[in-house]
Amino acid sequence: MRKLVLLAILAIAAAVLPTALASAATTTAEAVQAGPTADQILAKVASCKQISNGKYKTDEDAGSATVPVCDAGKAVFWKADMDIDCDGQRTTQCNENTDCCFYPDTAFPQSDGKPLNAAKLPYIVVPSSSSIWNYEKSGLRGGGSCAVIYNGKVEYAVIGDTGPNKIIGEASYATAKDLGINPDPKNGGVDSGVTYVCFKNSAVNPIEDHAAATSTGQKLASAFVGGN
Repeated sequence: MRKLVLLAILAIAAAVLPTALASAATTTAEAVQAGPTADQILAKVASCKQISNGKYKTDEDAGSATVPVCDAGKAVFWKADMDIDCDGQRTTQCNENTDCCFYPDTAFPQSDGKPLNAAKLPYIVVPSSSSIWNYEKSGLRGGGSCAVIYNGKVEYAVIGDTGPNKIIGEASYATAKDLGINPDPKNGGVDSGVTYVCFKNSAVNPIEDHAAATSTGQKLASAFVGGN
């Protein structure tokens, strides 16, 4: 009798275990792929409703200004290049020796008052406010949540610094590295193909918490993709 009971238990386990394992695997995969895909976000920013008063250059030596800032309802976006920002805390990757233009501060500090760590924290740079565009009037601020998209990848970052008022397309060493872009401030970055989507009236707290930036960004991106 005991043998029959044991065989019955083993049979049930054999039937249930594969289903349980498959369910666990699915849950893990969903956790890894949380938030919308790059293609889903890009589909929402396929056309531009320009809100900037003119356009930006991607570099100082660029021949002309070609990049507008666009409105997309719950977000604003621009499509540009990526220059590497290494400003903030001195690290092995970011300092006066690795970056000719290194500056030991960022426009928006950590919760403890220290500058951001460009080598560790994914953040983007917005142009300083000017007659072309005032990012604050568009609902953006330091610590705001953004999705940066390149080559099919999505990196969630914060607004961490401000840059020249006539140039756009810059992000931290860590942002570039996570997206598979050469992060070297001397010769890194990429000339085109980067989309920056920043969510209006958003905030990541504390600004230096990348896990919080990712979870916040995923929620906002999901709402953005799901909206009309």
